[in-house]
Amino acid sequence: MAGAALAVPFWPPPAAQSATAVDHLFIFLLAICGTVAAGIFITILYFAARYRRRADDEIGSLRPSPLWVELTWTAIPAAIFLFIFGWGARVYFSIYSPQVGALQIYVVGKQWMWEVQHPNGQREINQLHLPVNRQVQLVLTSQDVIHSFFVPAFRVKRDAVPGMYTTVQFHPTKAGEYHLFCAEYCGTEHSRMIGTVTVMEPRDYERWLAGTPRGEPLAATGERLFTKYGCVNCHGNIAPALDGVYMKGIGLADGRVVTADDQYLRESILDPGAKIVGGFPNIMPSFRGVVNEVELQALIEYLKSLGAPAAGYAGEERRPRRPVTRP
Repeated sequence: MAGAALAVPFWPPPAAQSATAVDHLFIFLLAICGTVAAGIFITILYFAARYRRRADDEIGSLRPSPLWVELTWTAIPAAIFLFIFGWGARVYFSIYSPQVGALQIYVVGKQWMWEVQHPNGQREINQLHLPVNRQVQLVLTSQDVIHSFFVPAFRVKRDAVPGMYTTVQFHPTKAGEYHLFCAEYCGTEHSRMIGTVTVMEPRDYERWLAGTPRGEPLAATGERLFTKYGCVNCHGNIAPALDGVYMKGIGLADGRVVTADDQYLRESILDPGAKIVGGFPNIMPSFRGVVNEVELQALIEYLKSLGAPAAGYAGEERRPRRPVTRP
């Protein structure tokens, strides 16, 4: 439009609470680096002009720097670095520390797509629908190689690593559609591993939930798998009972006490001999190669549903505690 100001988008408009904090930190770092670079460049030009050789036989002299100069250029950068460290740590923990009441969604990266699993049964491929003004926690993993979940508008990027769970959280503040990328080179079709995050008003989100075909809820799928693989025959008898196990302190045979979080439950399914519970024999077979990532998530979600969540857990509200049934 004639006469309209030309807007240059240096970065996507922020669409999450974390985005503004990240932007402020980035702009501060950019300003500090630019100021230091300009100061060094100007100083080089000044010294080149002020202390240039004026005669062919002129010999410079070495003068020791005053102590106050040494202390100044050591103390000021150190103070700036510590300030940046504290600021960066605060932003980091605000993004990656779990919060109570967050909407928890599972995401599996695979060559070359994002598979999203909602706890109530909705499944999406390269799409993620979310409500606005609601804290969201993503539990990420990979089925093959390292992927990286990156939403520029939210200023969040988190690796999805094979064999482990990573988490990232954000609080969307604007309804709309936002780009989703894989930011880690993962193979020949890496550039096509893209998707869309759709942030909706709460009422629209509820309509989407009601109108979207859904599969079996994760916990129900996990319960079915728990019976299918015969887990009910041992746990609570010759193997540890699993009622209320999630986020509980577990005493191991070697004397250590570990917390039964998502990573512990995953490891216990795939490598049960890694952390043996005290007082029980190491008789559980490994299910590595037997269950895939989606089935693992379902089993873990079922174990979470067997008891109330511990304080500080950032997941959905769980079903009432109930015993594991056996034939």
